[in-house]
Amino acid sequence: MALNINKNLKAFYSIKEVAKLIGVSEATLRYWETEFPFLKPRTTSNNVRQYQDKDIEDLKVIYNMVKVRGFKIAAARKMISANRAQVESQTKVMENLLDVKAQLTELKEALDKIV
Repeated sequence: MALNINKNLKAFYSIKEVAKLIGVSEATLRYWETEFPFLKPRTTSNNVRQYQDKDIEDLKVIYNMVKVRGFKIAAARKMISANRAQVESQTKVMENLLDVKAQLTELKEALDKIV
């Protein structure tokens, strides 16, 4: 059996790790949990939140709707509930475009150093 080295082996992430990954505060994550009913991270007996990969994907969708595209919370909630697949698809496209933009910026900076 071959070992998949590309697979993320971490099952759960702390709220601090997720906040840093998404780029928002921990308080924002807790607030979003109250506003978006589908966002329910696992909690331990000590009420410590444990986020899984699916939760992080949900947060990326919310982040894209609220922070990148500028929707109000209620509008984002309504759009996600009405057509979740389309919103997720748009989020993936936006992430790819932002990655391409970052790569182009790095390339431009490298070319400017050469010239």
